[in-house]
Amino acid sequence: MSFEFVKVMPTPEQVKNDFPIPENLKEIKKKRDEEIAKVFLGESDKFLLIIGPCSADNEDAVSDYCLRLAKVQEKVKDKIIIIPRIYTNKPRTTGMGYKGMLHQPDPEKKPDLLAGLAAIRKMHIRVLNETGLSAADEMLYPENYRYVSDILSYVAIGARSVEDQQHRLTVSGMDVPAGMKNPTSGDLSVMMNSVIAAKSGHTFIYGGYEVKTSGNPLTHTILRGAVNKHGQCIPNYHYEDLIRLCDMYKEMDIDNPGVIVDCNHSNSNKQYLEQIRIAKEVLHSMRHSDDVKKLVKGLMIESYIESGCQKIEEHIYGKSITDPCLGWDETEKLILDINDLL
Repeated sequence: MSFEFVKVMPTPEQVKNDFPIPENLKEIKKKRDEEIAKVFLGESDKFLLIIGPCSADNEDAVSDYCLRLAKVQEKVKDKIIIIPRIYTNKPRTTGMGYKGMLHQPDPEKKPDLLAGLAAIRKMHIRVLNETGLSAADEMLYPENYRYVSDILSYVAIGARSVEDQQHRLTVSGMDVPAGMKNPTSGDLSVMMNSVIAAKSGHTFIYGGYEVKTSGNPLTHTILRGAVNKHGQCIPNYHYEDLIRLCDMYKEMDIDNPGVIVDCNHSNSNKQYLEQIRIAKEVLHSMRHSDDVKKLVKGLMIESYIESGCQKIEEHIYGKSITDPCLGWDETEKLILDINDLL
């Protein structure tokens, strides 16, 4: 019933110095950040696809997957910006199980957070170097964001974190887009209040300092479905849901309205193949309403090399060890179909 202080962790500056981003990659990321920001500022009509494994558990497989994404990106570059999901922090509903590469760079070994920090920086830098694609991750722990703040082009705040004050205030100091998911209850007002908080400036304690932020104008919403009191999944990607969100943005007078629709999680009831149908339904809603078309900035899709999921000890290359994902063949076809439908 107490803390055991295992080791002193290096500062974010020390870790960044030990695993620096080469200057040429900094420039690539800067251009990517500018291009992605224009989507959320309403200056670009390109469509975002935040796509990749439920959790990034193996550097070689993740890099292989992202190389495949890069080849497809070249085919759809006129309409779509692909942002790889390289999720290195895995939220667990009960707190048990694999918590991501940050905790366990080897999923079958004990937690080693120092080795985890090194592993995730190396993986992100490798992907950026090999593919030219800067990635997205979930900010599960606000204090840890500073260790990767220079390598991410997109940040998601999860359904269990979106009500937390520290998450909201930390987002207010970011200079990249941050998506605030609706909570598991499905209460959209919680999500909208989170957006307002993150778009505003604040003064608070962070990383041992008193800090002041100016607010993040790139903050937006993510619809990921909900769970009712009986544990049943309630989707919120339908046309009526999107119109309701349009109305809420107007009523709350929030500038630069935008939403990313998460095609998995409670929207699909974790039936990963349903992501294909859901993605196409959202595109249909966009064609039906100019307001919805303006609101929806992109989709979030869980995808890997092999379809489905596996137990950690099965060792199938490129297959999720957490939630099930679309396989590569379905993924490539879906991206090309989305491009044709835009």
